[in-house]
Amino acid sequence: MLRRLVAGLAAIVLVVEAALLVLVHIVLGRTTANQSMSIAGSDPDVMSKATYVVGAGMGAFLVLCAVLAAVTAIRDRGPGRFGRVALISGAVTHGVLGILSVVLVGWAAFATMMLILCLLVLTLTSYAPRSGDGSGGGAGEDTPPLPPTPPFGELKPTSP
Repeated sequence: MLRRLVAGLAAIVLVVEAALLVLVHIVLGRTTANQSMSIAGSDPDVMSKATYVVGAGMGAFLVLCAVLAAVTAIRDRGPGRFGRVALISGAVTHGVLGILSVVLVGWAAFATMMLILCLLVLTLTSYAPRSGDGSGGGAGEDTPPLPPTPPFGELKPTSP
């Protein structure tokens, strides 16, 4: 019950974050275009369009993570390999953004990023595959067991 709640809450928070990030990038793109800002002589039109593209890409990635978390919560089963990789990369992204946000924005932004990171990690760990449950996550399910080893290793003479 708790893991479904965490996965659902992670999905909701990720959708809100995606909407806010897209909105911020739209404002930044418009500001860059209206002020004719350029860095080191780069074209302001290219910079504003690149800001739009980055915002759309980040928003799409966060919505993808939100959909995967929502599907996980609805089905009450762990995500597949692709879903797990996407959620892990989302967690790593939030860790890096948290580090950058504490320097650039402040501690409140850091706390928000760490909250989202915790929700993603808790979703991943609560739906982690256990060895032996048939979900394919256990090591050694398809390989034969290793032969038993003596408790102290193999004894060899030290002198010829």
